Amino acid sequence: MQSIICVIDCESTIKPQPMQHSKPHSAQSPVKAVLFDLDDTLWHLAPTLVRAEAILYDWLNIHIPGVTQRFTNEELRELRMELLPTDPQFQFNVWALRHAALTRACHLTSENKELVDQAMEVFSVARNAVNPFDDVVPVLSSLNERYALGSVSNGFADLAEIGLAPHFKVSIAAHQFGSAKPGAEIFHAACAALAVEPHEAIYVGDDPKLDIQGAQNAGLRAVWMNRFGHTLPDHIVPDASCTNLYELDAWLHPR
Repeated sequence: MQSIICVIDCESTIKPQPMQHSKPHSAQSPVKAVLFDLDDTLWHLAPTLVRAEAILYDWLNIHIPGVTQRFTNEELRELRMELLPTDPQFQFNVWALRHAALTRACHLTSENKELVDQAMEVFSVARNAVNPFDDVVPVLSSLNERYALGSVSNGFADLAEIGLAPHFKVSIAAHQFGSAKPGAEIFHAACAALAVEPHEAIYVGDDPKLDIQGAQNAGLRAVWMNRFGHTLPDHIVPDASCTNLYELDAWLHPR
């Protein structure tokens, strides 16, 4: 998942790079657990957010019309960005940031703030209407036969609602945990929940700083999921790169 700000509003600016591989097992501890990022690793985030924000805006237009008369969708995004530095929790709790921005918009338009919880429920349902990439279910099912699987995310997708929860023994979301990637704490918590040491786990994610640097700094091995033909900064070197989960499976089990 991209950085917390990019999850809300930005497109990635990373450029194309070829795959790279290393051996997962040689001269290293055997892999016992595989942890996953969610957004842009298991599904494409951008179209999901665009659709969810459009659904929410239509709902606001009917139920809190003063907000849509005053703010365009883009202006609501700008309002979130203005609020981002005002509360430390907004750095890891995107749900709280969106809720606060809608509450602020209601205040500025003298609308009923009591409806914000309903608005967030509408957004959350749409936010969870993701379409996992075609490789996700078959490869997670395969990996589950050999590893303990978990997820660590800075977003607030609900894996139970999405239907992927049965694949994971543990799922940690930053807004519930209280701190976010790239901090080591959230990675270590996932490893502890799976009863493995960090060096026995691999983390798979798309964001160079949050996922690759964050996992490696926490003592995990990191696999860069590069589904969109991006390139990494020179100073970030993952243990391996792949463009889909089939390649990850092949890297873990070279034939």
